[in-house]
Amino acid sequence: MDTLFGLFDTHAHLNDPRFDGDRQAVLEDMQRLGMFNICVGADMESSRTGIELAGQWDNLYAAVGVHPHDAKSFEADSDLPQLEKWLRLPKVVALGEIGLDYYYDLSPRDVQQTVFQMQLDLAGTLGVPVILHIRDAHGDAIKMMQAMGSNLPRCIVHCSSASWESTRIYLGMGCMISYAGPVTFKNAARLLEAARQVPPDCLLIETDSPYLAPEPVRGRRNDPRNVAYICRRLAEIRGTTPEELCTLTRENAMRFFGISQERND
Repeated sequence: MDTLFGLFDTHAHLNDPRFDGDRQAVLEDMQRLGMFNICVGADMESSRTGIELAGQWDNLYAAVGVHPHDAKSFEADSDLPQLEKWLRLPKVVALGEIGLDYYYDLSPRDVQQTVFQMQLDLAGTLGVPVILHIRDAHGDAIKMMQAMGSNLPRCIVHCSSASWESTRIYLGMGCMISYAGPVTFKNAARLLEAARQVPPDCLLIETDSPYLAPEPVRGRRNDPRNVAYICRRLAEIRGTTPEELCTLTRENAMRFFGISQERND
């Protein structure tokens, strides 16, 4: 296991059943390594279990929201008030992951857009940050976000796959850009071109565990400790040290999510 001390993995699903056999051991090791993590919801049930898990660990925080895959099951009358209630809890630091996914199209695109807009509006009203899932849908996502103008909440482009052209537009809207395992893949030249140019204060790292394990552990179940591989690869292409990039991305994440160092000492 490749390790650095004090890494902040801004996106994982530690409540996923694939961690049922060793979740406690993984979390204990993360704590030993001084790691921080956001446990991200994809539907109402995983949002609920993420909150429960975050409540048990000082270095773990939760995000709640409904993924575009599950937009077809969204019940606005009950789910929006519940999300609002959760977003007022102290360990819940963002709304997400939400957005558009035209690659799988597991929910109709018009339904995805409607549910995305409702959740963006809720985040804007509450003044909470948003974790975006955008896949093969950057054009429509950008249009919707630009239409919100000054009401657009602060956003992270999670597991960014955007070209530099699209990345520049997201940056222009004040977004943070987060990179995951794909930056370590052999066919990542286009992605690295964008990652090399993201301003230092807009850069984040993540694993999207249990998905997208980086090289050299590709093909295995991913876990947050593997964010070290992503940190090292980004440091290499950006001409800095892994330790400096670890500190930079941790401080960026704490600032974005409103987490103070004092809460974790």
